Amino acid sequence: MQTAIISAAASGIGLAIARGLNTDGWRVYVCDSDETALIALAQTDPALLAHACDVSDAGAVEAFYHAVETDLARAGLSGIDLLVNNAGISGPTARLEDQPVDAWLRTIDINISGMFLMTRRAIPLLRAKGPGGSIITMSSNAGLMGCPLRGPYVASKWALIGLTKTLAMELGPEGIRANALCPASVEGPRIDRVIAADAAARGLTVDEVEREYKRQSSLRAFATNDDIVGMVRFLTSPAGQRISGQALAIDGHTESLSLDMDA
Repeated sequence: MQTAIISAAASGIGLAIARGLNTDGWRVYVCDSDETALIALAQTDPALLAHACDVSDAGAVEAFYHAVETDLARAGLSGIDLLVNNAGISGPTARLEDQPVDAWLRTIDINISGMFLMTRRAIPLLRAKGPGGSIITMSSNAGLMGCPLRGPYVASKWALIGLTKTLAMELGPEGIRANALCPASVEGPRIDRVIAADAAARGLTVDEVEREYKRQSSLRAFATNDDIVGMVRFLTSPAGQRISGQALAIDGHTESLSLDMDA
């Protein structure tokens, strides 16, 4: 049986990935810091093995992995096949000189340190399963280019790509791959909140900002959870076994994230 760990998977993109893999027959462990979402998840998706965990807290990450290892041993399994680093926050929306220091640090702590803590603990479990394991980290097309008013978020997403390429180099000789996914804006409540914050910061309407975001892509549309689940399935299939160290855009061909800063 193939086994996956997915962070921040009680809702949104993470939950879509967890459900997709579980449907495909995977044993899926999920963690999330949202206690309310975890309670709801226990009712809607009891097959997903869920635990509370703030990925930026080293002690909480250790406790989560201890629970996973205990459950794997109880089931007679060793190791995992996949880690999906999905946890991350959007961070504040402001010009760099107006960014609150605490919000900057929180964004970096969750988006970068969280990936480090989760991956550091997952590597021995990937090794235990043997060649063929995979680490997939959710970056963003903001990790491929700049984006005004989103400095902390952009900085963290660029960093994730660098860490991914480093992991590919370190783990490749053992047959373990690492890739970063770089979607554009993904339909759902999270991008709705980002658009609302951007509109407020720039004195525009939500509809104006949404149209502007969609025009950044040649396809004039946001990505969907299904787009991301499909890429995860591809990367973990035999067809993806030679793909590693890549930052894979799922963004409808976005050339720039520039905004009209005079608006």
